[in-house]
Amino acid sequence: MNLDELRQQLNVLDRRLLELIGERQAASREIARVKRATGHPTRDYGREREVILGVRAAAAELGVPADVAEAVMRLLIRSSLTTQEQASVVARGAGSGQRALVIGGAGRIGGWFAQFLASQGFSVEVADPAGGAGAIADWRSSPLDHDFIVVAAPLGATNGILRELAARRPRGVVFDVGSLKTPLRAGLGALREAGVRVTSIHPMFGPDTELLSGRHVIFIDLGMGDALERARGLFAPTMVEQVVMSLDEHDRLVAYVLGLSHALNIAFVTALARSGENAPRLVQMSSTTFDAQFDVAARVSNDSPELYFEIQHLNEYGGESLDALAQAVESVRSAVQAGDAKRFRELMVSGQAYTQGRRSLTQRRA
Repeated sequence: MNLDELRQQLNVLDRRLLELIGERQAASREIARVKRATGHPTRDYGREREVILGVRAAAAELGVPADVAEAVMRLLIRSSLTTQEQASVVARGAGSGQRALVIGGAGRIGGWFAQFLASQGFSVEVADPAGGAGAIADWRSSPLDHDFIVVAAPLGATNGILRELAARRPRGVVFDVGSLKTPLRAGLGALREAGVRVTSIHPMFGPDTELLSGRHVIFIDLGMGDALERARGLFAPTMVEQVVMSLDEHDRLVAYVLGLSHALNIAFVTALARSGENAPRLVQMSSTTFDAQFDVAARVSNDSPELYFEIQHLNEYGGESLDALAQAVESVRSAVQAGDAKRFRELMVSGQAYTQGRRSLTQRRA
């Protein structure tokens, strides 16, 4: 066959692959139905391991690189899990006959919550100055007679909104989705004192997330048990991991989980930008470590500076993690400049000890 004929053959094969993927997705929806009916969990890590081992063995027989076969299968498994999770959420229909208001619903995370609630059968109303199809510009014009009110406004505006809601005393469950909680202490307290069913949550994932397996949602216990359980119930049909903690503990941990990781990547890309070396030239001679770090730093740099500044500046516990970062960098710098190989090794061994057993947990989220 000539080149054009070979390419046409590839087109036919690609079409067959897509048809098979479509059949696999249909089977995944049926599997989701059977799992719901029999009480089986959506995700089975033992089964996934069997599938991956089987694929690697089959790849060896067929002369296909095992790593390629595994990568393709993991992608298909992830797609299958997403299909099953979404089917589970829709089938449960927990919001059927209920109404929800998303204040800030035209934003990215607000839009995610509006879609998530709608998939559960809620009748969702969006209030946002940015507008949008069917949205009202000002939530204050609403009678606030909803079953849930989600505050997904910018962090700097959220506390004021919570305080205004407290004055209105809505009957439904109110919760914010802010990345920090200590700046919202007054507003959350005002709602609680007004007798409003209030809680606070923090989805530890971005608005582009489709599969919640391995992701976390933090729930803040404000002493309103009914509100806490109702908010947790929204995520019951998903595979998300729920963690309950206090308001202060949340911000202490976020100082490291978000504050430290953001600062590290901003510092990394800032150092590169100030080095005088242009990015294309560095990428031409990069290493695996550099590529991985550069990819993360690039994503951080292209996110919202306003949001990232709020996470750093408004956290009462943020200084601790920034000081720890500065001290760690100084420890590495001083060991290298002093030619202290023993101290340098101690730093790396300490890191090995800390990460031991923890990497497997983070890798399962991939």
